[in-house]
Amino acid sequence: MKLVIKKDYDEMSKLAAETIKGIVNNKPTAILGLATGSTPIGVYKELIKMNKSNDIDFSKVTTVNLDEYIGLGENDPQSYRYFMNKNLFEYININKSNTFVPNGLAENIEQEAKNYDNKIDELDGIDVQILGIGSNGHIAFNEPSDVLIAGTHLTGLTESTIEANSRFFDSASEVPKSALTMGLGQIMKSRKILLLAQGENKAEVVKELLSGKITTKNPSTMLQMHKDVTIIIDEEIGKLIK
Repeated sequence: MKLVIKKDYDEMSKLAAETIKGIVNNKPTAILGLATGSTPIGVYKELIKMNKSNDIDFSKVTTVNLDEYIGLGENDPQSYRYFMNKNLFEYININKSNTFVPNGLAENIEQEAKNYDNKIDELDGIDVQILGIGSNGHIAFNEPSDVLIAGTHLTGLTESTIEANSRFFDSASEVPKSALTMGLGQIMKSRKILLLAQGENKAEVVKELLSGKITTKNPSTMLQMHKDVTIIIDEEIGKLIK
């Protein structure tokens, strides 16, 4: 596990984007694991710039996203498919048919979860997975629990996650209470993981992630068992965890 401290969010985003560029330029058919929320937006802006300047080519790239809210379709502005379209896919030369996000409107959610894992396995796994981290240690929507699930699955969201995500909605009451999420086992299969965290409210969970102790009460600590994880944080966190 490698820890990198950058000056601020912009520098964090540039480093993550440069890492992804190197992977795609070395393997044009790379499988990218993508995340939503505020954390990766800066990375996506950098990747768009690189694509416009012909520094990276997405024409043969395939992407798989971590999660989607249950009950929201791709045309809903709050859905993660919509988020990806508006923050990345519509501005790069990627084939939209090679971009995969769980279907939150699937009639059979359990089957959709199995199909999603099968699709990732058919693609021969994820080359690099981008992750954010919740203030309670969740990655994707794998929330703190006595038991964590390996494969893609339906999960309820904790009150702290609903509250944190309410900033994207008019009120907390509008935030969906459940989601379809990639499980820890599938995430851990990724060949490389980039986790980004910024701000003092993430300092405690990052400290736990680096503690050498593993607990389901902080799902991110599972990443300590992965062979190639880079954690990119800003100086605000860096000063608090030293």
